[in-house]
Amino acid sequence: MRRREFIALLGGAAIAWPLAVRAQQPMPVVGFLASASPDQSANQLRAFHQGLSETGHVEGRNVAIEYRSSDGQDDRWPSLAADLVRRRVAVIALGGLPAALAAKAATTTVPIVFQMGVDPVQAGLVASLSRPGGNLTGVSNLGAELGPKRLELLREMVPTATVFALLVNPDNPNTETFTKEMQAAARALGVQLHVLQANTERDFDSVFARLVQLRAGGLVIGTTGLFLRLREQLGALTVRHAVPAIFQYREFAAAGGLMSYGGNFTDAYRVVGVYTGRILKGAKPADLPVQQSTKVELIINLKIAKALGLTVPLPLLGRADEVIE
Repeated sequence: MRRREFIALLGGAAIAWPLAVRAQQPMPVVGFLASASPDQSANQLRAFHQGLSETGHVEGRNVAIEYRSSDGQDDRWPSLAADLVRRRVAVIALGGLPAALAAKAATTTVPIVFQMGVDPVQAGLVASLSRPGGNLTGVSNLGAELGPKRLELLREMVPTATVFALLVNPDNPNTETFTKEMQAAARALGVQLHVLQANTERDFDSVFARLVQLRAGGLVIGTTGLFLRLREQLGALTVRHAVPAIFQYREFAAAGGLMSYGGNFTDAYRVVGVYTGRILKGAKPADLPVQQSTKVELIINLKIAKALGLTVPLPLLGRADEVIE
């Protein structure tokens, strides 16, 4: 072989070899923590994938995703987060305060991108919204702080009612604060508010039996992943027992609940996807300010209102962002 041909062959190999190595390198893995299964979280996941795609990342092409669900059980978050850390995922994406607290406790190095309805500074997750300062960042959505407004909307739907109930999950770390705020709101409205607790689906029968005993005119469902996962069961029970109810998530009204009032979680999860993609490209969570989503939506299910024998007040109907018929 001539010297010039040999050098050219070496040059071609030098170009081809790095390309082959890069092609064989494994895709980065993102851990996705959710309170419900991928099927039940379809809207959020669709938005998350949209955000990833905006940064050039597509599952199965240049990024892999490990899905983990707590099935609505907050005590499972620590083991789920620890498992993702052991698997050395590149980023952990998640929703809700309990999941974020568990992930923060599991790692100080793996980037974490959250979506939650509470103040992440007050919760101790980040130093400030503009400068998170650690390995966490994400989106702060309007959620738990809208609880008093949900009670107000429910009373507007059933103006003659003077007794209401609040359903909370005692395992949720925000429950105590949320309950105090709701009781203060009830006093301001001049109504009674009874607090009922459930941390498993098995508790629902006793909860609704108690609602009937109290003759509650309406039910505010507290913010927690368990209740979101069981939204269809909760919606069916509210209709069966003729109890008007309002929840944070649109999925509740779509699944057979009367009303929902809360932030736009679809857009929030899109931002989680964007931030996850930016971190995969080298950005640091500490340099990505926590975004605040201020858009809220009122959804009313007219079919359920009719089943409950309710006539929706026209002013309330006029303020609805979506009416399900």
